[in-house]
Amino acid sequence: MTSFASDNYSGVHPAVLEAVALANEGRAPAYGRDPWTARLQDVVRRQFGEQAEAFPVFNGTGANVVALQAMTTRWASVVCTSTAHIHVDECGAPEKVAGVKLLTIPTFDGKLTPELIDLEARGMDDVHRAQPQVVSITQTTELGTAYTVEEIRAICDHAHSLGLRVHLDGARLSNAAATLGASLREMTTDAGVDVVSLGGTKNGLMLGEAVVVLNPEAAPHVDYVRKSSTQLASKMRFVSAQLEVLFGTDLWLLNATHANAMAQRLAAGLEGILDVVRPVQANAVFVRLPADVAERLRRSYEFYDWDESVGEVRWMTAWDTTPEQVDAFVADVRTALLDPDRVTA
Repeated sequence: MTSFASDNYSGVHPAVLEAVALANEGRAPAYGRDPWTARLQDVVRRQFGEQAEAFPVFNGTGANVVALQAMTTRWASVVCTSTAHIHVDECGAPEKVAGVKLLTIPTFDGKLTPELIDLEARGMDDVHRAQPQVVSITQTTELGTAYTVEEIRAICDHAHSLGLRVHLDGARLSNAAATLGASLREMTTDAGVDVVSLGGTKNGLMLGEAVVVLNPEAAPHVDYVRKSSTQLASKMRFVSAQLEVLFGTDLWLLNATHANAMAQRLAAGLEGILDVVRPVQANAVFVRLPADVAERLRRSYEFYDWDESVGEVRWMTAWDTTPEQVDAFVADVRTALLDPDRVTA
């Protein structure tokens, strides 16, 4: 079956597989004392600035949990949107493992603003209230929207004025950069972000993400937190080698640009067939489908329901989505809507 369910369904980029194979030559010190992890530090400094330091982890939930735990005390809370991945899709890991309370705020487009942050960034020094210490934003958001550099800077400036740090869940940070024409540094370090969960699995890696600390004062004991949270890889070279080839070249941008282009192709192909209900700013397309049409399409395609109450579904593209796959899907959407007995895929 062709999948438009998630960019997590994509394969591993050949250059990444080659990097893993090359890292497999001979022996190397464990737990990050290897040459690949050392070179990765140079890569993140080039991408994010001289103070940046990368701490590779196994997965995105691990990156978020390690980052938030390292940024907070045991009586802390984190301000985020009600659709944030850390709230909706991580099985309570930030609460269970990091020990933080999430203060969630409903939004129209998945994005926080300084005014929205103020709804929950309150009660400082009130012993009865979990203390707000971090604002967490997602780039791109779970609704497929991208924060502009100016929006991120406004959030960081406001959060810092309140004494809060800013964490950015960057599972699709590369897609945002491709959309905005901005560098990774411009969207993070230069805008005032303190810590980034840097994604790679959705953009061509086999496994592995990284906690990238941009402000050392914001996460002073992240190395200990990573170990105690079971996210320290013994054979770290195989994670670091992937991140090195992705972000040490322009592969991250090429992959993300292609994924975004396939989403735009899909959205354009749907014109006159279906209404796209959210802005297509990265690699996600949201539409509303009659239930019977969705059922017919699922004979041959995988995709997720987003809001079953209104028939909203999400279609995701990835670095390995082809134009032919998109065009065939559009043709079958048209068929399912107009001539349901002739779905051909």
